[in-house]
Amino acid sequence: MEKIAVLIPCYNEEKTVEKVVRDFRAVLPEATVYVYDNNSSDRTAQLAEAAGAVVRHEYSQGKGNVLRRMFREIDAECYILVDGDDTYPAESAPEMCRLVLEHQADMVVGDRLSSTYFTENKRPFHNFGNSLVRMSINCLFGAKIQDIMTGYRAFSFAFVKTFPVLSRGFEIETEMSIHAVQRNMQVENVVIEYRDRPEGSVSKLNTYSDGARVLGTILKLYKNYRPFGFFTVIAVILALISLLFMVPVLTEYFVTGLVPRFPTLIVCGFVMIAALLLFVAGVILSSLLGKDKRDFEFRLQEAERWKQDALRRGR
Repeated sequence: MEKIAVLIPCYNEEKTVEKVVRDFRAVLPEATVYVYDNNSSDRTAQLAEAAGAVVRHEYSQGKGNVLRRMFREIDAECYILVDGDDTYPAESAPEMCRLVLEHQADMVVGDRLSSTYFTENKRPFHNFGNSLVRMSINCLFGAKIQDIMTGYRAFSFAFVKTFPVLSRGFEIETEMSIHAVQRNMQVENVVIEYRDRPEGSVSKLNTYSDGARVLGTILKLYKNYRPFGFFTVIAVILALISLLFMVPVLTEYFVTGLVPRFPTLIVCGFVMIAALLLFVAGVILSSLLGKDKRDFEFRLQEAERWKQDALRRGR
């Protein structure tokens, strides 16, 4: 098992990847730098290898697919994940590693939003989107993560080997953040100096389509991790709609003794039943989630045993 592994997913980053590899090799000489090329059509792989990186390939397109391959293939005590676009400072990596190796952090977040991101980033909708996602997750999940969408993170062995990579694209950062919070893992924030992409380097992130996918991921994970709250909210909305339309019907019945709007009464009854069923579904899924949390604690213990066995074999 390696001490530190630097993971750099890349897609057409020939303008910057060589510098990124050299920078991280300089600040973390004991680390192995891995570049996973995701079907680049330029010289990304050749330049990364020339700079001293171990180059591997993932042929299924999408950052989530690349991370799934990385996490599956590499065993290390500490992982540094960074984009290959030279927007994140390598100088912050030693402190992030220290928090994992010495302070037992499971995930360390490179926080751009507390420093230079809003002045360096020239895309105003990205700025708004990052703030919206941060506020949504921190409110919905009770988190205190300062930068949800950052591509600069450090992970423990336990996090990497127990994290189920479900997303295929850039929404993977959101998924990692919610997973760490929901599983009660230790999360630390390190403020970093963000710099915008150098001239000639083009972002692969689409503000609108990827932003919509991120928001969809938040909603999906809220349903999965907070089923009682999710289904209760929908149940309350349906119950209020049912009552809103049922009150005039009942009022007319008590005044005249007649129910001339039977279709309305029937529909309201079905909507109220649907609300009750959704509430019950939330209760049942919440109970199942408790069992899932217990099972996850056993998986964490297994991951720790794998790590200790690997370290003993390496001695």
